[in-house]
Amino acid sequence: MENTIFTILPPIIAIVMVLLTRRVLLSLGIGIISAALILTAFSPVGTLREVFNSFAVSFWDGGFNAYNVFIILFLLLLGIITAFVSLSGGSQAFAEWASGKIKTKRSAKLMTVFLGIVVFIDDYFNALTVGQVSRPITDRYKVSRAKLAYFIDSTSAPICVVAPVSSWGAAIIGILATILAGQSFVEYSALEAFLWMAPMNFYVIASLVIVFFVAWTDTNIGPMRKHEMAAAQGQLFDPEKDIPGELKETFPTHSHGRIIDLLLPIALLIAGTLAAMGWTGYQNADQVFDIWLIFENTDVPASLLIGGLLGAITSIILYVMQMKQNKTAEPKWIGKGIIAGIQSMLGAVLILVFAWALTYLIDLLGTGAYLADVVISSNVPIAVLPVLLFILAGVMAFSTGTSWGSFGILLPIAGTIMIEAAPELLLPSLSAVLAGAVFGDHCSPISDTTILSSTGAGSNLMDHVVTQIPYALTAAGIAAAGYLVMGLSESLLLSLGAVGICLVIVLLVWTKIGSISEKHS
Repeated sequence: MENTIFTILPPIIAIVMVLLTRRVLLSLGIGIISAALILTAFSPVGTLREVFNSFAVSFWDGGFNAYNVFIILFLLLLGIITAFVSLSGGSQAFAEWASGKIKTKRSAKLMTVFLGIVVFIDDYFNALTVGQVSRPITDRYKVSRAKLAYFIDSTSAPICVVAPVSSWGAAIIGILATILAGQSFVEYSALEAFLWMAPMNFYVIASLVIVFFVAWTDTNIGPMRKHEMAAAQGQLFDPEKDIPGELKETFPTHSHGRIIDLLLPIALLIAGTLAAMGWTGYQNADQVFDIWLIFENTDVPASLLIGGLLGAITSIILYVMQMKQNKTAEPKWIGKGIIAGIQSMLGAVLILVFAWALTYLIDLLGTGAYLADVVISSNVPIAVLPVLLFILAGVMAFSTGTSWGSFGILLPIAGTIMIEAAPELLLPSLSAVLAGAVFGDHCSPISDTTILSSTGAGSNLMDHVVTQIPYALTAAGIAAAGYLVMGLSESLLLSLGAVGICLVIVLLVWTKIGSISEKHS
């Protein structure tokens, strides 16, 4: 049943179930079983084998799967850092210091958004690091964890996908090079093409404008309003729901915490990760010192593991150094801190492993290829291809939970179509694919970046998904209008103008809605 309409059933089942039941692991598990049943033509023995393989491949894929294992270890190390930063009082000290510098809720939100933009090297790294730094401050100013997760998610992948010096940029430039190779009409390199495509990524533009508007005005649309109202009363998240990254252990309170107890582990985590990315990229590029080549060949998971180890060890050492003057600091808390940190991340790790297993089976079923074939065989007008590719990439990323997998499939297909049919729309169409992939990823509860954004923020996964969707759909609608104008006019200026007009209209309407809701609150 591969490459048929049945291939889209497992992701639909998983996504519908998770939206209806809010039970993520159960929904992913049923999606995995349904995918295995379809893949093996409902053979009981074959289904069991494929389910086992789907989980095993996360750790062993023809050899040790270092990529996935290192991501899991990094998550656990981040949990340990969180535990010891709390044990040493670093989080409390940083929040108290920040309250003197960041004196308003608006400043706390804007700081989070700016951090999300600055930390653009990798979306995983962004989601988890920005959450660690921002959470003590946004908690103090009663910003809901759901809104923090939205800020993190909307400034991680959208920045990475247009930043050439990032893990995303390196991968995309590599794909572009294969698409453009041998094309006589092309007068630009893959890097130049990537840079030209950045202002054509209308979803990124719309998302960033909206996220800054929300941070500045505190506009709350849809389910986010309920979360912000609860946060204003001191309930930053629903305690009845599973919160990944939230420490269950109650640590002793004391007044010996210092800002350095939080900043030094995070700073070394960042520095260690960046240094490792540079070193692994340099080694994998045959020791050629070329910044683009280095980022194309960098080993992100291994770098995260190195940075995580450095940060975790530092956080433990800083706690041990307190033992002379801090009476609550005892050797027994070292073991308890490590265990508590690991336990805090187990929920996120399980969801990630289940999502990887479903993604593996969806890939075997050929869900993405089937969706792409449907569009190719539709013989649609050239002018609507950019917007159609945007929508298709969004559907693929939403269904498969992977933006990389979606643009990895669709970029070469879109390139082949546009080179033959309309070379003048090649770059806009490729940019539409990237934009759609990020949009679908933002809305998908089975996306690893969605999972990690909620983990970094300390938000329930489904609370993050349902509160972000209205903002993501709005940005997607604006982007679709931009791509439609681009296809009809072939003008970037007219397309950006259309995006700008749509943004102004939406933000004016939201401002009006916000003022009405304030009068009635």
